[in-house]
Amino acid sequence: MSLNFNPKVTRVLDEIERFGLSHDPGQTNRKQKMLNLERPTAELIHILLLSSGRKRVLEIGTSNGFSAIVIGATLQSIDGAVPLTTIEQDPLKVAGARTNIAHANLSFIVQVIQGSATEVVNQLVGPFDCVFFDADRLSAPEQLQILLPKLESDVLLLADNVLSHPQEIEA
Repeated sequence: MSLNFNPKVTRVLDEIERFGLSHDPGQTNRKQKMLNLERPTAELIHILLLSSGRKRVLEIGTSNGFSAIVIGATLQSIDGAVPLTTIEQDPLKVAGARTNIAHANLSFIVQVIQGSATEVVNQLVGPFDCVFFDADRLSAPEQLQILLPKLESDVLLLADNVLSHPQEIEA
């Protein structure tokens, strides 16, 4: 399966993917890495969102916008979907994400909020029917506790790095 988006979105995703693959190996500081989703994970999220018809999605951890573009482009095809809210703390990554999202013509359906995810989720209203955790795995349990009253009863909770860092996300 491949992501079946319009050519502009596909081109931007390909560019972000190439950049991440060439950039990340040369970085010794983990915070400087883009750590974009792998293509099969992005495809799985696409399928899960489409098949379940999620309309109010929150992403925690934007990086340079790869997954936000996948989610935003997916939400475009779901009737009644509202813009994705995505949170990123690093101002340089926020700037890169906003640029990439604009290049994919998705600024109308992806809202990037800069700040500490724990502080931002405290201020969000909800309700959300899907939350994708793709940031600091250690603060995710606190964020989830804050979000619980803001989630639909059938919420779809997604977390990256389940296989690579199980001990860090088990909480």
